[in-house]
Amino acid sequence: MDTLRNKIAASFSIVLVTFLLGCSGMTSQEKSTAIGAGAGAIGGSILTGGSTAGTIGGAAVGGYIGHEIKK
Repeated sequence: MDTLRNKIAASFSIVLVTFLLGCSGMTSQEKSTAIGAGAGAIGGSILTGGSTAGTIGGAAVGGYIGHEIKK
């Protein structure tokens, strides 16, 4: 179980660093949208036990909220 958690943590870290490097040319609103989508995807995945629909739905809702906050 700990090995799986370590692999998941390492994968998440790699994705996070890649994501942050890709944000350098974005506007404030675009960054907020992307961060909201990422947070929503994680939250949706956790709340639904890792279902694909929950992850996608969470990303959509989080992205929308992040977009609207920075208007």
